[in-house]
Amino acid sequence: MRDAEDSLSRDGQGLEPPTHVAVIMDGNGRWAKARGLPRTAGHKKGVDAVRRTVEAARELGIGYLTIFSFSSENWRRPEEEVSDLMSLLRFYLRSEIAELHKAGVRLRVIGDRSRLSDDIIRLIDNAEQLTAGNRVMTLVVALSYGSRQEIAAAARRLAEEVAAGRLDPAAIDEAALSARLYTADIPDPDLIIRTSGEQRISNFLLWQAAYAELVFVDTLWPDFTKRDLEAAIEEFHRRERRFGATTASR
Repeated sequence: MRDAEDSLSRDGQGLEPPTHVAVIMDGNGRWAKARGLPRTAGHKKGVDAVRRTVEAARELGIGYLTIFSFSSENWRRPEEEVSDLMSLLRFYLRSEIAELHKAGVRLRVIGDRSRLSDDIIRLIDNAEQLTAGNRVMTLVVALSYGSRQEIAAAARRLAEEVAAGRLDPAAIDEAALSARLYTADIPDPDLIIRTSGEQRISNFLLWQAAYAELVFVDTLWPDFTKRDLEAAIEEFHRRERRFGATTASR
């Protein structure tokens, strides 16, 4: 991996990277099916794509990369597939954390951990503690994550604080709710990429994505490369971001 300062502009693209890029990784199953392979093979190739994308994001100078690895709805998949995905997660947490730490990458995991096994929770806790001081890039893994559930839980915490007399209802605003989300200390995404040609965000960062640019690419996740990431960033820079305001020319 190259130094974090090696941004898009230094790679000859003439563009500064977004601060926060989020990715909905889709297409593992279709990748495997097209090759006559079991879905597990697609998920394994998807792990390779995660590795490539983390490295590419760091090389391009992206400060935060969030990957949607397992949704709250994914628990409804066949038990065997869920078990295989959890095994891959264990493998990643055991095999990749030392390299992430060496590269200066901080790991954050967001989502509902109550449904995860104790050994996976321990692996996550250890990885987060080991990398907590790293500042080159933050890798956010959305795991057992659903945005509606996240917002509901934040609202519930606000209600509990009001009921306990610790919070004035009049003080509840957007900032108050944002401070109680999993991402309270993480900037909102500038760019959300979804692979495999699907054009929806599937209960992912709904609150945080209010002003994110959405880029949908046909590439299946196992085939996603640094060039795909660069192309999405180039598309991001072609957009006019007004955050609800109008420009003088309009």
